[in-house]
This record gives sequence, C-alpha cells and structure tokens, in this order.
Amino acid sequence: MASPLFFLLLLHSAFLVSTSASTTSLLNQTETLLKWKASLDNRSQSFLSPWVGDNPCNWVGIGCDRVGSVTNISLPNFGLKGTLDRLNFLAFPNLIYFDLGNNSLYGAIPCEIVNLSKLTFFNLSTNDKFSGSIPTDIGRLSSLAILNLAGNQLSGSIPSDVGFLNSLTNLSLNDNNFSGSIPASIGNLTNLSFLSLFNNNFSGSVPTSIGNLTNLSLLQLNNNNFSGPIPIEINNLTVLEKIKLSNNGFTGYLPDNICIGGLLKHFSSENNYITGPIPKTLRNCTSLERLRLEGNQLEGNITEAFGIYPHLRYIDLSNNKLYGELSPNWGLCHNLTSLKISNNKVSGRIPPELALATQLTRLDLSSNQLSGEIPKEIGKLTTLVYLLLNDNQLLGKIPSEIGKLVYLQQLSLAKNNLVGSIPEQFGNCFRLLHLNLSNNLIEESIPSEMSKIFALETLDLSWNLLTGEIPQELGGSRALEMLNLSHNMLFSFIPPSFDGLKSLTCVNISYNQLEGPIPLTKGFLHAPFDALRNNKGLCGNITVLPHCISKSQKKSSRGLVILIITPALGVLSLLFILVGCLLLIRRKKSEIKEHQFRDIFAIWGYDGEILYENILEATDQFNSNYCIGSGGYGNVYKALLPTGRVVAVKKLNPSDDNQSINLRAFESEICALVDIRHRNIVKLYGFCSNAEYSFLIYEFVERGSLRTVLSNPEEAAELDWDKRLNIVKGLASALSYMHHDRPSPIIHRDISSNNVLLDLDYEAHVSDFGTARILKPDSFNWTSFAGTFGYTAPELAYTMQVSEKCDVYSFGVVTMEIIMGRHPGDLISNLCTPNGQQMLLKDVIDQCLKPQRRNKVAEQVVASTKLAFTCLHSNPQFRPTMQQVYQALTTGRPSPLPKPYSMISLGDLIGHGHGIKG
Repeated sequence: MASPLFFLLLLHSAFLVSTSASTTSLLNQTETLLKWKASLDNRSQSFLSPWVGDNPCNWVGIGCDRVGSVTNISLPNFGLKGTLDRLNFLAFPNLIYFDLGNNSLYGAIPCEIVNLSKLTFFNLSTNDKFSGSIPTDIGRLSSLAILNLAGNQLSGSIPSDVGFLNSLTNLSLNDNNFSGSIPASIGNLTNLSFLSLFNNNFSGSVPTSIGNLTNLSLLQLNNNNFSGPIPIEINNLTVLEKIKLSNNGFTGYLPDNICIGGLLKHFSSENNYITGPIPKTLRNCTSLERLRLEGNQLEGNITEAFGIYPHLRYIDLSNNKLYGELSPNWGLCHNLTSLKISNNKVSGRIPPELALATQLTRLDLSSNQLSGEIPKEIGKLTTLVYLLLNDNQLLGKIPSEIGKLVYLQQLSLAKNNLVGSIPEQFGNCFRLLHLNLSNNLIEESIPSEMSKIFALETLDLSWNLLTGEIPQELGGSRALEMLNLSHNMLFSFIPPSFDGLKSLTCVNISYNQLEGPIPLTKGFLHAPFDALRNNKGLCGNITVLPHCISKSQKKSSRGLVILIITPALGVLSLLFILVGCLLLIRRKKSEIKEHQFRDIFAIWGYDGEILYENILEATDQFNSNYCIGSGGYGNVYKALLPTGRVVAVKKLNPSDDNQSINLRAFESEICALVDIRHRNIVKLYGFCSNAEYSFLIYEFVERGSLRTVLSNPEEAAELDWDKRLNIVKGLASALSYMHHDRPSPIIHRDISSNNVLLDLDYEAHVSDFGTARILKPDSFNWTSFAGTFGYTAPELAYTMQVSEKCDVYSFGVVTMEIIMGRHPGDLISNLCTPNGQQMLLKDVIDQCLKPQRRNKVAEQVVASTKLAFTCLHSNPQFRPTMQQVYQALTTGRPSPLPKPYSMISLGDLIGHGHGIKG
C-alpha cells in the first residue's frame, strides 16, 4: 500500500505541471494579442493603449476564466482598423465570446475559428470591409448560438454545413454580397429564432424545410432575387412576429395562415409578383402594426378582407388589382398613421368614419374609381401631411374644411370631376409644398389668400374653368418652383409682382387670354413656346414671343455684317435676313470688314459688337487650348464671357477641303435651331458669319457627350438606372417635338451618343444639327447618306428617301447603348438568331450597375428595352413614331413583368415576326 506521502508528492507534481501549462498558455495568449494589436493602424493601437503587462485578463475588452484562460474578446465600437490575419485563434481554445462589431476591420474571416469548439457568440457585423466567404466547415462550431456577419462585403453561398449548428438561435448575414440559394439543411436549425438574409443576391426558391423552424420569430429575406412560390410551410411558423419578403421575384399566393399564431406584427411582401386574395388570417390579426403588400398583382374584394387593428400604424396596398369599397372600420384603427390603397379598382364613397383615425399623417387613395363627394369630416384629420385623392371620379365642391389641415404638405385632387371654387381657406395650409387641382371643373378666380402659403413649391391649377386675373398677391410665393395655370380662361396682365419669383424654373400659362409682358424671371424667360402659346397678346425678350414695344427698340441698329438671332423678329423676317446674309457669305466678299449686330444678347447686358469681341478674347482667337471637341463640320470651343456666362462656340473650318459641304451644314443648323426652344435640345444663342470667322453660339452643356460619360467607368457608375431612363425620356421628348410639334418636321439624321449632351443634372440635350433636314409636306424628300455608322437606319443603304423613321431607328440604337453601357454592335443583328434571343436581359445590361431590386425600375428597364427593339425594326413602316414612343415612356405604369426579372430573355422582348436586321 502506498503511503500518504506518495500521494501528496504525486498531487504536487500534477499541480506544478498544470501551473506550468497554464502559465505557458497565458504567455502565448498575451503574445498573440499584442502581435494583433501591433498589426492594426496607429489610431487603433492608441485605442488599445491599456493593453500593457503580462496578464491580458486585466485588459480592456478581455475576459478570462478562473485559471486565466481567455474566454471573452469584446471590442465593439472601438474604431479598430486592420485585419484578423495576425490574430491566432488557436491560442484561445477556451474562447466563448468574440465581438468585434461596428469597427473598420477588413480582409477574410480566418478559417481557424472553426476549431473554437466552445464558441457561442461570434460577431463581425458592420465592419463594411470583411470579404471572402464563410468557412465551409463552419458546422464544427457546435456550441455557436449567435452568428452575426451582417453589414460587410462577404460573398459566396451559405455552406450546407450551417445545418450542423444545432445550437444556433440568431443567424444574421444581411447587407452583404452573398449569392446562391438557401441550403435545405437550414431546416435543421430548430432552435433558430432570428434569420436575417436581406440585402444580398440570393436567388432560387426558398426551401420548404424552412417550415421546420418553429421557433422563428423574425424572418427577413427582402431585397434579394428569390423566385418561385412562397413555401406554404411558412404557415407552420406560429410564433412569427416579423416576416419581410419584399423586393424579390416571388410568385403565387401569400400563405393563408400567415397569422395563425396571432403574434404577427410586421408583414411586408411588396414589389413581387404575388397573385390571389388577401390571406384570410389577416382579417383577425389584431397584433398587426405594419403591413406592406404594394406592387403585386393581388386580387379580390377588400371590403371584408380587413378588420379592426388597435396597434396598426402603417398599411400599403397600392398598385394591385383589388376592388370593392373602403370599410368604415379603417376609422377604428386609432393608431393608424399611413393608409395607402392607390392604383387599384376600389369604388364607392370615401367613408366619413375615416375621420376617427385621428393619427393619420398620410392618406393616399389616388388612382381608383372612388365616387361621391369628398367628406367634409376629412378636416378633422388635423395631423395629415399628405392627402392624395387624385385620379378618381369624385364629385361636388372641394370642402373648405381642408383648410383646417395646417400640417398638410402635399394635396392632390387632380383628375376628378370637382366643381365650384378653390376654397380661400386653403391659405391656412401654410406648410403646403405641393398643390395639384388640375383636370377638374373648378370655376371662378384664384383666391388671393393662396399667397399665404409661403412654402408652396409647386402649384398646378391647369385644365379647369378658372377666370379673372392672376392675383397680384401670388407673386409673394417666393418658394414657387413650378407653376401651371394652362388651359383656363384667365385674362389681363401677369402681375408685376411675379418678377420676384426668382425660384420659378418651370411655368405653363398657355391657353388663356393673358396679355402684356412676361415677367423677367428664369421660369418665363426660358419657357418653351408651348408653355406660352394661345394667349391674347404676350410679349417679351425671348425668341418665341414678339418684343414688347419700347423706346430702345425704336432706335435703328448700325450696319454690320454679323447677325445674331433677335427674339423680337418674327420667323419670316428672320429667315429673310438669314438668306441675305448667306448670299453675302457665298459671294466671299472678304474685303467687307464691317459687322452687323442685333440685340439678342441684350439680356446679358451686351450688344452684338461687344459680344463678338468677347468671344474672340475668351477663346484667344480660337486657340486650341480652348477646344473641347469637334462637331460635324468644325471645332467646338468653351468661352467664358465677362458676365460669368459660359457658352459653347462651334467654329466653321474654312480651310477644309469640303468647305461647301460644311457651309451647307452651317446653314442647316441655323435653319433647324433658329426658333427651337425645348429643354432637351441644345439652345442656339446666336451665329456669326463674316470674312474672318463663321461660328455658332450655344448654351454650354457641362458633362459633355453621353458617349464620353458611358466610356468612363467612374462616370458610368454614377449614371444609375433612374438617370439613364430619364435620358431616354429626354431624348424621346426632343425627337417627338422635332417630328410632331413643328410646322414642318425636322429630321436630325445623326442621332448618336456623341450628339446627346448631358448637363449637371444628367438631362439630355440633342446637339449637332448640321445634317438636319426640314421636311417639305406633301412631297418626296430625298437625301444623300448622312449620319454615323452604327446608328443609321438600314434602309439608307438602298434608298435615299429620308423620313422621321430614320431618327426612330437611331433612337433605338442609343437607347440600347444607354441600357448596355456600350454600343450594341452585333447584338442587333443577332436578335434574329435563336442564340441571340436566348440571351438573358440581365447579362446584356450594363454590369457596372447593381442588379435590379426594385420592381418599378426593373419594369421600366424591360419596357424601355422592348420599346427600343420596336424602334429597330428593319421595316420603317413597323417602327412607332417618336410621339408614340414618348407617350409610352411617360404615360401610365409599365406592365408587370411576365416572369422574374432574372429570367427574362431578349426573345421575350421581341414581338412575333419582328424582323430586326443589322
């Protein structure tokens, strides 16, 4: 038998070995942490300056167990910057808690973390720069309860090994670049209560195994590319409180028992392709706080589909196919702040009981089939900020009680059948920013009390029966940016007080009986002819109106050879002078040195002679240092005038071998632009031709050509889909105006990305009219070849007849270039082949832009591409007119996509027998 002394010696020996191992481990952990600290940037090291000594258990953010082994590394919100490459995780075998969230760390997630078998909490969220993928054998972390990698740049797919994380309760991978599908093994995580995958690139269908997650209270799959039906197994998730499925490609019905557990608070599935009725369980889902189902194809009668919700704050059912009548029960949802059911087929009257929902700030019932009068009880909704009832069939007078809505910022009652007068009580809505009463039958005069709305930015009273004078007081609305009084019966003079409307940029007073001078503000001086036409006798210093009679204009001008466009001259007299001037040019009387000026630049404070000298001085006699590009027949220069105004000057090159051709182009450009005023066509300010120089003076368009912007990767990335689609609309608007809104149609003949200029707001401006032709009505119009190869219509290869359809074809090419980010090249000819038609639209569009996550933008991209293909038809007779193109782009809502965006092929967008050829 061993003696007690032997056992004591044995225990002592074991203690010494354990102490030695513990000391070695502690030194190893200390060394590892200090090495990682040294790898961070200087500022991060200063944040960790308390890390000194040999015992990390006393350091900030570090926790240890009883034997001194590190179990906790917690440094969230420390501003740390660097990588985890120098942090050897193998030195912390007992690590339980690891939190470096909300820092500036980057690089890959070390694969060594999978060896931390005791780890329960792992958080690298909101670092923005972590990249790479999740370690494939992540399933070895069997004790892990929290895995939060949200808010980084991680990519790849979710490893199937995630199904082995049986202890997991929270999985947050949102706001990354993950792709692929959700593995079916995720159904093994039966303890999971929080699953957040939103804002990624996940695709495919959601696995039915998700129905096994019976402890799930939050499910966020929104803003991905999921497709297929929503699994019916979601009905099994009876403790769900929040489910977000929005901005995907889901089809089929919503789960009918989505609120079977009676705990659902937030449910959003907007912007998908959901059909069928509202789920039955939503009617009695009294726990609801927020419901968003807009932008789908839901059908059914909503009269009885909803109940009373004591906690509901926000509901949006807009842009569906719902019908029926509004239930008075909405008024019993006393916490409701936003009720939006626009763009459906809802009929009947607006229930007065809505006034009981006294917390409402937004009420949008627009674009339905509502009838009857607007209930005066609506004036009790004193917290309303937005009231949108436009595009219905409402009758009767506008309730004066709306004037009690002192917090109202936007009011639209347009496109109804409202009668009577504008209530003067509207003047009490002093916070109102946007007021639209257009397209009604409103009579009498504009109340002067409107001037009390000091914040008003847009006012649209067009297409009514308003009479009388424009009130002088309205000129006090100094914040006004858009004013539309067109198509009424207003008369007399525009009040002088309107000279103070310095913010006014867009104005339309056409089709009234107004007379006298227009105000000297930007909105009026830059207004196109269509915005001023059909009045009694307006005048002003702009080209589209006759000059007002003044003493200064009775003085005769000096005899000079240079001619600058004069707004006071009528078009006929201007062309007469132009012909005389050009005859002099063709005789080449170089000995004539005198100049002749008109007063077009009087608004800049210059007469023509001074301006001529200023342009020569600003360009240093057209020095190449000021050259910014080449036009069709000469170089373009940038000129800064003494006033601070920048203009573009295109100078005819007289030494060119093709001088006669260039001279004809010079004349064509003047004739085409002499009286054009359109926001999407570059403005011609004047021209000069003498023995020394011949040049044109234009507005300066800051960003240059569309081709230049698209060819620069950084600038192209800034050109998002909204901007690109707006460029397409602007180009269509310009061509529609040229073809259909002129006494004689103007054909550009050289529409290309090089001749579309972009201003600072990315608005399109068509330029370079050197090849333009003014068509003669009721006669054949023949031409030699003109234009840019790759943009010209194919019929020009075998016919010389020119028509508007040549521009339509070029528009189609430029539209595809905008969508693709490059010239379509062989794509057009390949569209008639099976391989070309099988190409997916998502693979053709500009890859520098992020994939589409908003259905509205995706629908517009698809609609624009389809429209471009119709413009590229090989037979010009089957191409639409530019007027039809512009109307298709600007009126109505694009049709819902026939299938998920990611599955749409080019063949889906080409009509039967389209006949596209190169």
